[in-house]
Amino acid sequence: MKNKINILVVDDNVNSVNLIKKYFSNHAVINVVDSANNGEEGFDKIVHNDYDLIILDLILPKLDGMAILQKMQEKNINKRVIVLTSYSKEETIRKVSNYGISYYMLKPFSLESLEKRIIEAVNSPKKQTVSIKENKLNLFISKMLHSLGVPSHIKGYQYIRESVLMLYNNPSLLGGITKELYPEIANKYDTTPSRVERAIRHAIEVSWNRGDYELMEEIFGNSVDYDRAKPTNSEFIATVADKLKLDLNNELLTV
Repeated sequence: MKNKINILVVDDNVNSVNLIKKYFSNHAVINVVDSANNGEEGFDKIVHNDYDLIILDLILPKLDGMAILQKMQEKNINKRVIVLTSYSKEETIRKVSNYGISYYMLKPFSLESLEKRIIEAVNSPKKQTVSIKENKLNLFISKMLHSLGVPSHIKGYQYIRESVLMLYNNPSLLGGITKELYPEIANKYDTTPSRVERAIRHAIEVSWNRGDYELMEEIFGNSVDYDRAKPTNSEFIATVADKLKLDLNNELLTV
């Protein structure tokens, strides 16, 4: 990987652009060199400049994100693209994935997660793209955690997200949450297993006061009774992973 990853952000949400710029302002590897607030300006910059990666919203004035991807394909512009949007219609996700994007991320998002995806995208071969299946899996996890009231800006959100994904892909980890899963997450995020455990516990406590009550009752059953103890970290992660598997099973079979 080169010393700096030069990035263009195309998004009409000025606050979102500024948040990304601020977060990466002193980053050792990632450099947000340019931005555009409408699709026409964004595409013009893509044509006339050399970027390592483009962060692209789909909902844009003048020229939407889908049209930008189409024009890039027509002009044979092969750039790594992370779609970062609040638009989650299944048919759109499928169409966008067919343009060979690196990742499809749903707003609201974690800046730590965006950082991880940028580095992963640039480190992987240019033609290697995330499958529709993986995009759907990531989106389903994000949607479920948002509905459960887990704020995307706290560390526990990302740790729970990683835990659920790991358990979904490797159910045998259920017997080793403390000894295997926490240490692996801690290693990824340069922290300690005990801090991972505490951050997840905090996120669960926050979600218990903010989440969609009906969804929580559906997923956790009687545990939603506020007079009873909240689920343990292991119970929360395992139950969400099981729910995810049930919800995705039929959809992923068709991919």
